Amino acid sequence: MAAEMASIILELAILLSNTTKGGGFMQIQSIGKQRGITLLGFIMVMAVVGVFAFVGFKLFPVYAEYYSAVSDLKAACLEPDSSKATLQDMRGKLSRRFNISYVSSIDLAKDVKLVKNGEVRSININYEVRKPLIYNLDFVAKFDVTVPMTGSGATGGQ
Repeated sequence: MAAEMASIILELAILLSNTTKGGGFMQIQSIGKQRGITLLGFIMVMAVVGVFAFVGFKLFPVYAEYYSAVSDLKAACLEPDSSKATLQDMRGKLSRRFNISYVSSIDLAKDVKLVKNGEVRSININYEVRKPLIYNLDFVAKFDVTVPMTGSGATGGQ
């Protein structure tokens, strides 16, 4: 519905921008003779692109940090001794990895939990990030990832 409205408004803007005065009445130029985009159309397109770029620049660091945290969590859970590690041991490993990767949105004491599902032990990270977008408008991103503690990594020289 919104796309159809935008299309209709764009067609009307094109028709209105391609009118000429001749002989006391308005004549509409043929659409086939159109070339390029008007200044007003260009400004509107750039405004829309600018808004999306602005939002993208605000969201990118949050998602980059999330993917870094998931990568660190997977690497910690694949270490050879991780299948027998305690929650405190895993929090220590994650703390060191998060420090190197500049992950600062995760509170290890509150957001990292040990989950047992039968014989399989997993680490769950569940957190949310709230960042300002424009003036008094914020965005909230919620993340929840669980990785099994398999400990199937290489044994380091054996």
